[in-house]
Amino acid sequence: MLLIGGGIIAYSLRTVNLHLLVRDFFTLNWWWMLVALLCICLYLGLEGVVVKIFMNNRHPDFTWKDAMRLPPIEQLFNGITPFSTGGQPAQLVGMLQCGVDGGLASSVLLMKFVVFQAMIVINFLISLVIGFHFIAEKLHALSLLVLFGFLVHLAVIVGLLLVMYWYSFTKKALNLIIKPVGLFMKPERYEKLRVNLNAKVDTFYQESLRIKSEYGKMWRVCIVTLCQLFFYYAIPYFIMLALGVHHINFVMVISLHVLIFMIISLFPIPGGAGGAEYSFSVLFASFIGSGSKLVLAMILWRLLTYYFGMFAGMVALLVKPDKIKHDIQDE
Repeated sequence: MLLIGGGIIAYSLRTVNLHLLVRDFFTLNWWWMLVALLCICLYLGLEGVVVKIFMNNRHPDFTWKDAMRLPPIEQLFNGITPFSTGGQPAQLVGMLQCGVDGGLASSVLLMKFVVFQAMIVINFLISLVIGFHFIAEKLHALSLLVLFGFLVHLAVIVGLLLVMYWYSFTKKALNLIIKPVGLFMKPERYEKLRVNLNAKVDTFYQESLRIKSEYGKMWRVCIVTLCQLFFYYAIPYFIMLALGVHHINFVMVISLHVLIFMIISLFPIPGGAGGAEYSFSVLFASFIGSGSKLVLAMILWRLLTYYFGMFAGMVALLVKPDKIKHDIQDE
């Protein structure tokens, strides 16, 4: 991904005066860049807060260190897998390393994912009203991808809610799906697998019921997630301020970043490489008149929103997790 990113940046620089780009870099307002950096740190940190909220009354000894370790790991594995599919399994492994039961960890991650997707859809609907005419004018046919991206995220939420609220269907579907596996396994081994998976579904469903009944906790998670996304969506605004681009509409910039997020999610290449840079350059060209500043803004934006999380994830993998304590009843 670093090589692909380097190639895309090199391609973007082909028509740019490097002397001007270097000058723009050294005249950056580093205070605004610090605010942009703070935004991505808050984005990752608030996701850790969400994990801690979910785990608080289930495992009070689940530490802040373990909660804050998970989001960077998610960013790393999202960044190196197609359609960001690696983040959830990586978080699950991270929670298992802390001694959290697999069923509990799965249900917490599912609820976190459902809330995250729901807040993305809400933000998208608001941004669609504010900025879709702008994106339709600039990206033309790609504006259909934005709508398709919205439908994908909406379908994900509907599917997850069906799993959570249609327990009997989930168990029947699971047992139906694993039946062909029995053709390649010994009967006793297959039966052990079936019993184990059904037990995990039971644990998962019971934990989902518990979490769903805690409305206060869910509202707190929704508010924290909205704040988390706000800081992420605000990053391009502060990058433009750092480049000396003023008189820009804060709400419009955030709305366009929300729509870019939708476009990125549809590209099968890890991190939406290529599509992300193209969308940013086209949409924000109207705000940034200088070609060198536009490319520099795109590079800085990509470093903060993509590569920063990946490198933070590499560091997080080196951090030894704390082990939660299980009482006799849990055992």
